[in-house]
Amino acid sequence: MTDIIPPQLKGGTSKTHNAVQRTTHGENEDNTHFELMELLFFAYRDFISDPDQILQNYGFGRAHHRVLHFVLRHPGIRIAELLDILKITKQSLAGVLKQLINEGFVYQREGDNDRRQRLLYVTNKGQKLTISLAEPQLRRINLALEKSGKESKDHLRVLLHNLINASEQEQVKRWIGRE
Repeated sequence: MTDIIPPQLKGGTSKTHNAVQRTTHGENEDNTHFELMELLFFAYRDFISDPDQILQNYGFGRAHHRVLHFVLRHPGIRIAELLDILKITKQSLAGVLKQLINEGFVYQREGDNDRRQRLLYVTNKGQKLTISLAEPQLRRINLALEKSGKESKDHLRVLLHNLINASEQEQVKRWIGRE
C-alpha cells in the first residue's frame, strides 16, 4: 500500500496521526474506524449522486440543493438562520439564492414584525424540484433501513447525532424537530 501520510504530518506524535501511520503500514487495530470513515465517504458519494444528476439539468449544484431542502422544510426561514444551518458566508449564499429566486424556485418576503428580515419560501416549482431531489435519497434510506433491521434506525440516528459537533447537537435537534 502506498503511504498516504502527507510529508508535513510525518513524524507527528498525535494519537490520530499514529493511528493513521499504523494503519497505512499494515496494522489492523484501527482499521475498523478507517473502514467506517471510508464507508461514510462512499455512502455520501452515492447518496448525493442521484440529486446531483437532477441538479445538472438546471445548472445547479449541491448548495442549491441544500438551500431548497431547508427552505422547504422550514417555510419562512430567515436568511440568518439558513446561514447558521449551512455554515456558509453571506456571499456564498447570495449567488445561490439569487439564482433560485430569479429562476422562480424560491421567493422572499419581508418579516411581519421586522421589515429588514428576509423570509424564504419555496414556490410550487421549487417544491416540485426539492421533492424530486429527495425521492431517490428517501428510497435509498428506506431500502438500507429495510435491509438493516428495525433497530438500525435508532442506532443510525444516535451515530449520526454523535458525529455532529457537541456544541451544535441541541440546535440540530431543534432544526430537525427532534427536541
